[in-house]
Amino acid sequence: MIRLNPEKTFCLCRRLLTPMNATRFQPIILLVALIWVVEVVNFFLGHRLSSWGILPRSFSGLIGIPLAPLLHGGFWHTVSNTIPLLFLGALTLAGGKRVFWETTVSVTLLSGALVWLFARGSYHVGASGLVFGYFGAILARAAIERSLTSMAIGVITVMAYGGLIWGILPLRSHVSFESHLFGLIAGIFVVWLDAKLSRSKPSS
Repeated sequence: MIRLNPEKTFCLCRRLLTPMNATRFQPIILLVALIWVVEVVNFFLGHRLSSWGILPRSFSGLIGIPLAPLLHGGFWHTVSNTIPLLFLGALTLAGGKRVFWETTVSVTLLSGALVWLFARGSYHVGASGLVFGYFGAILARAAIERSLTSMAIGVITVMAYGGLIWGILPLRSHVSFESHLFGLIAGIFVVWLDAKLSRSKPSS
């Protein structure tokens, strides 16, 4: 069992956030910037681009699987996803850019496919599925790896966004809880599969 030292945890967080590591956060900053560019364009089009979201069990809705995280229903929808996306995306980047992009692409495609297969028959848009995917991946990595870094990041994640877990419940009809639920499942699955494949590789 690994015990977390609060002083070492604080030093780790400070090291991750120092200016010399600023370039590490470029991928998530670029992703969020792209989301806002799309939102501005969508605003001037009367949010007609939202029809490119995921429409479950519809052939035309398949295009939404890769595009849904970039599309939002309005300004406040985009705002509500920006801060957690930046925060959890930055923590995901602690594992490196390769881990970040693999997690981002895998969660987007897997959660999107599950939404297309099983969600309610309405358009599903927004980056919240990706937010929940990062959340699930961070906690899964902490549980599987049990290194000081992964455990510290897991603790920070729970302290900052532990309340996210309520988002997987169907509490509000206008919120895609399916995206949240499947994003969480996808994030956990991606880390579990990566760990399983890594263990099965023959040592050189």
